[in-house]
Amino acid sequence: MPGTTEVARAAADGYTFLFGNTSTQVLVPAAMVRPPYDPLRDFVGIYILCLSPNSIVVHESVPARTLGELIAYAKANPGKLSYGSAGAGTMTNLTGELFKQLIGAPDIVHIPYKGSAPGVADLASGHIPMMTPNMGGTLIDLHRAGKVRILAVTARARLKIAPDIPTALEAGLPGMVAENFNGLFAPAALPKPIVERFARVTHALMADPEFQKPLIVSGFEPILDSGPEAAQRLVSDELTRWMPVMKATAFKLE
Repeated sequence: MPGTTEVARAAADGYTFLFGNTSTQVLVPAAMVRPPYDPLRDFVGIYILCLSPNSIVVHESVPARTLGELIAYAKANPGKLSYGSAGAGTMTNLTGELFKQLIGAPDIVHIPYKGSAPGVADLASGHIPMMTPNMGGTLIDLHRAGKVRILAVTARARLKIAPDIPTALEAGLPGMVAENFNGLFAPAALPKPIVERFARVTHALMADPEFQKPLIVSGFEPILDSGPEAAQRLVSDELTRWMPVMKATAFKLE
């Protein structure tokens, strides 16, 4: 937040940029009582580089091999299921809360961790039955080793790193999309020619297969068709989509 605030106040001269994400542009402003910047008014989007979707994962002991079976299990066992997240107010937390809202199971208990790693470790050990973490190489390795079971990714399309795992949309849960975006932003008054120049060179970089490889291996989905209008529209759409979910959690940052 301090870094994002500095960029919002910086001179629009083409020398100060923000590598922003869903937290800086959506979750923090939505959660703060008095946010120090407006993500739409104070910034211009240049390019959304990649998306990092979350997932719905269970321990092997949970009697559900599909997302539909997990939903049926949650409804048949009220108060029995809990899920871990990377912390209160994070996208992993909101993913779990969105899941609860969509399936009508408000009694699934949230267990916040200090980051995804300890939560995933507890999930693999059977200390928690369910988690909604970011997709990544370690999680996929645990899935393929049978330690955990990734029932669905919360993306709009299947991931290049795990094409065998269905999306929650494919599994029959409309609206279950939860992705972190990473993008390039600048102070709002940056002249349009500079914005367009940086968008062009970023687009060329993202089109390079060698640049894409490490992103894909890490669980990111490179975006090849973004730009200033698309970046600004995504921030606006995500604010509209997540603010009601954030409000329902009653999570606030002072």
